[in-house]
Amino acid sequence: MAIKISKKIKGYAVVKPDDQKPAVDAAEAAVVKHKDPDERMELRTAEVIQMTEQVERPDMLVGETYKIKSPLFEHALYVTINDIILNQGTPHESRRPFEIFINSKNMDHFQWIVALTRIMSAVFRKGGDMSFLVDEMKAVFDPRGGYFKQGGVYMPSIVAEIGAVVEDHLKHIGLIHDPEMTEATRMLIAEKRAAYESTQKKKSPASAASTTEAPAAHIPTDTSADANGDAKYPPSATMCHKCNTKAMIIMDGCATCLSCGYSKCG
Repeated sequence: MAIKISKKIKGYAVVKPDDQKPAVDAAEAAVVKHKDPDERMELRTAEVIQMTEQVERPDMLVGETYKIKSPLFEHALYVTINDIILNQGTPHESRRPFEIFINSKNMDHFQWIVALTRIMSAVFRKGGDMSFLVDEMKAVFDPRGGYFKQGGVYMPSIVAEIGAVVEDHLKHIGLIHDPEMTEATRMLIAEKRAAYESTQKKKSPASAASTTEAPAAHIPTDTSADANGDAKYPPSATMCHKCNTKAMIIMDGCATCLSCGYSKCG
């Protein structure tokens, strides 16, 4: 097909096969430019893909109930998390949280507790990664101050402890994997603990009186156990800012945590 050129040619370029697509796109853009704003908005709207599988609540769910005894409440809180079992009886069987309930004799905070559990249950049923709930809840601080729960772990609020319960449950069903402590860190903690107890034992006047009274002169310990449940921390220990456990001691002028091994000296 012959094309008549009525204007003066100012330049030229060789069109390659690969350059045909941009030309077509430019033509389509020109067509879109002349469309109405409503029509252009429809072209920009992405297609919403709906989930084809509908997960309905079965008649029976498995779950656990956790007890929270906080000094902020007169009565204990009982947190129940029920899980749905997906792909039951197959190699891909897994448990996922489906709903959460919190019950207590204390009705002072009933309103926000019901609202919190309903929102969390809705997030559970949406699926996907729900570990962000743990981080958000553990970052809630009570303006009246926090408290130390059993084990020496500091909780900034009751909401943070509920988040810690959800975290423990997610670890229990395998949705969150807690990084294991290395053998070198375990050896360092054991070495620091032994050195600290030896130093305190030498400072005790009862140790010099009789060797038979040495066990009685052992450094007094707190009633809280560490993460392994087989050792206790000195009462003079301070809170570790990494693991929020009251297990930080001063050794050789350096603050060291007897729970996670964190040290300010590296």
